Amino acid sequence: MNINTVTVVGANGTMGTNVSAIFASFGNAKVYMVSRDIEQSKKAVNKAIKSVRADSITKNLIPVDYSILEKCVREADLVFESVAENIEIKQAITKQIALNLRNDAIACSGTSGLSITALAKLFPENLRGNYMGVHFYNPSYYMTLCEVIPTPYTNKTLFDEMKSYLANTLFRTVVESKDSPAFIGNRIGFHFINKALQLAEKYKESGGIDYIDAILGAFTGRAMPPLVTSDFVGLDVHKAIVDNIRENTNDYANDIFSFPVFCQELIDKGSLGRKSGGGLYKTQVLDNGTKRYMVYDIHSADYRDTIKYSFPFVEQMVYALSQGDYKSALKALLENHSTEAEICVEFMLEYIIYSLFISLEVGNGIDSADGVMATGFNWCPPLAMLEAFSNVVPVESLIKERLSASLLEKVGADRLLSCIKSSAYDYRSYFKAKK
Repeated sequence: MNINTVTVVGANGTMGTNVSAIFASFGNAKVYMVSRDIEQSKKAVNKAIKSVRADSITKNLIPVDYSILEKCVREADLVFESVAENIEIKQAITKQIALNLRNDAIACSGTSGLSITALAKLFPENLRGNYMGVHFYNPSYYMTLCEVIPTPYTNKTLFDEMKSYLANTLFRTVVESKDSPAFIGNRIGFHFINKALQLAEKYKESGGIDYIDAILGAFTGRAMPPLVTSDFVGLDVHKAIVDNIRENTNDYANDIFSFPVFCQELIDKGSLGRKSGGGLYKTQVLDNGTKRYMVYDIHSADYRDTIKYSFPFVEQMVYALSQGDYKSALKALLENHSTEAEICVEFMLEYIIYSLFISLEVGNGIDSADGVMATGFNWCPPLAMLEAFSNVVPVESLIKERLSASLLEKVGADRLLSCIKSSAYDYRSYFKAKK
């Protein structure tokens, strides 16, 4: 597959900027970076260069605005739509792309979970086979995952060539997903993150947001705590993802995707997260240059200083991990029956079960979620986490003891556990000796 010219529509957004850089650097393609304002496109070029730390790609990045969108689409071997995660906006842009796409060119959407098939229907019948979903993760330079999503119309040969291009030219970890809301990664990731938000609201008098993050830190096998992750993504994007899942799926976990009222209130105030200067967390720079780290207190509906919580099971886990003793770390967790330790165990086990469930429902096998969560979220993959727990106790017994019988029945736990295989990932690289 020869992709020499790429047009990225919505290139001034975070993902549009990052993806442009990937095409220009690894793919050595000429990239038209299209946004509504030429000045925004120029700024995006500078951000793209910084994202891959390669000034050499400057010659490949061409900032343009919508006034020449038709020309850019007609010239492109690949058109990548990366506009706002809003179905009406995507439909309008997709229609414009469809009018100008060459018969031999590929068009794809970088949506994080909207229906690829619905968007494909906006193309004339002879071009629908050229369309697919290609979902990169942020930051794309470090997170190599790329979920690829065919529609019933997608040309299989073209689809396979695109997967090969992504894997062998752009060096992506390619995982195929069914066209299901939020695909694999965000379906699993935001099940975990949104549940953490709901628990923050439930335990608001115990501390809420930073309390839950302190229970689910890096020692549990993830790069950053879940609510810090939500702030990094943006509450508005988080809401779009979970609303889409809740409205368009109907599995046993549907209620987990209900967006908390306090988060909607933050969005209404413009407090979207890191990108807006504050959301669940915010940082103040004081007159003396020191930084004040603050968190939104759900109980008082105002910001307060973050708290350095100290839970005995966390201290024991972090110490054991610092010694490279992973078995003792997880044993300390399982043998502690404080409220905080029980919450932690429930989250970790339900993450495993839901990941395996989605792997079979949306992916192409029980191990589908492993590559997704490792290279898209930098979380310990579910099969690898199973292996970590199996060094301490029989996992099947642990799951049946710690998770409710009704949940296990709904998810079909016996079926899932009968499909277990070894993970391609080493759990030890994900559990960190830090809070």
